[in-house]
Amino acid sequence: MKFFNYKRVPYAEIRAFSVHMLTASGSFLAFLGVVAAAEHRFVDMFWWLGLALLVDGIDGPIARKVRVKEVLPNWSGDTLDNVIDYVTYVLLPAFALYQSGMIGEPWSFVAAGAIVVSSAIYYADMGMKTDEYFFSGFPVVWNMVVFTLFVIKASELTASIIVFVSVFLTFMPINFLHPVRVQRLRPLNLGIFFVWSLLSGYALLLHFDTPDWVVWGVVATGLYLYGVGAVLQAFPKLGR
Repeated sequence: MKFFNYKRVPYAEIRAFSVHMLTASGSFLAFLGVVAAAEHRFVDMFWWLGLALLVDGIDGPIARKVRVKEVLPNWSGDTLDNVIDYVTYVLLPAFALYQSGMIGEPWSFVAAGAIVVSSAIYYADMGMKTDEYFFSGFPVVWNMVVFTLFVIKASELTASIIVFVSVFLTFMPINFLHPVRVQRLRPLNLGIFFVWSLLSGYALLLHFDTPDWVVWGVVATGLYLYGVGAVLQAFPKLGR
């Protein structure tokens, strides 16, 4: 495999490749999450997923800042990002859902299977993002969905409805928010996402022994992030 000429590597290439390494670090975080989930240490698993979410949130802006695509045109950051995202956003949360037995037997297995298959198909959709950087269809953020199920200690029925409705919405032409890249209501969207992150971190610190106000806070902010894309789709002038 052709790599860099170590005798003379321009600083721009080193800087750009370091961004790819930052993105790739999400795979190791996912591996640590798999180990934790296999041992039923779900709190630890979600901490690793939280770190992976942080990496995913910062690597894109950094990549655009240092012009990674121009400096390293033969290395696809989009492909690398999709591989990492599938593992951290889909495969690991599905595994945690199965390991927890939250939906009972055999439905936890069926639900996990539906998540990984529908998400794989979604990643193959070249039109998954709109011109405004909304996601078209549920954007397979199963890390957030499954985490919320743990926070609310969802019943089998509640968890089943949320999972299978989200699988169905994966294939529907309904907009879902990308809180960083969508410009409409961006300060509000980022603020809500920040509050959700703070409450989620607090719930993890409490090992899911969470007071009601935190549970309702996670649910309220989560519902906003889940549904605001459809609202903005229905009202195209809102937030412009």
